Amino acid sequence: MIQIKDEALRKGAEEGMDEFLQVFIDAYEEAIGGELTAETMPMLNGYQISLLAYHYFRREVNEGGFVQLIYNGYGNFIFENPFAKAMRLMGAREFSKLVYSARKVYEENKKELTREKTDEEFMATYEKFETFDKLEEEFMEMEEYVTATLASYVDEHIEDFGEVVE
Repeated sequence: MIQIKDEALRKGAEEGMDEFLQVFIDAYEEAIGGELTAETMPMLNGYQISLLAYHYFRREVNEGGFVQLIYNGYGNFIFENPFAKAMRLMGAREFSKLVYSARKVYEENKKELTREKTDEEFMATYEKFETFDKLEEEFMEMEEYVTATLASYVDEHIEDFGEVVE
């Protein structure tokens, strides 16, 4: 089990929900050497992987939307695993629905979305898949609530996310 220092957890909680969750993310990334691969994935349990997936999702969508998320290789991790179901089970129901909606677009266009592209082709992908714009806006509107929901879930089920140590 990944160990989380109690002091870091308390400090993170005092600073807010983002910082609280970041304490876990930092511990997971340190444990896996900064990269989630087939070799490092068994080091984390399903809860930990789901929280790390949310971190990747949030980062990528906030920086460059679903097109960037998929093009940077996170499409199969987010859409071809039970990420949406995990989010629903942790209380983020509307977010889960949003992920399923994006998954539908991903599945229908996977070949085009994931193929190697020049910079110009990559930028054109944003125009071609404007369907994602509405979903990105929805995520921006719900992001704070989703993060708070997940932080609350982690706090209430902390033993599933890490072993708190002195």
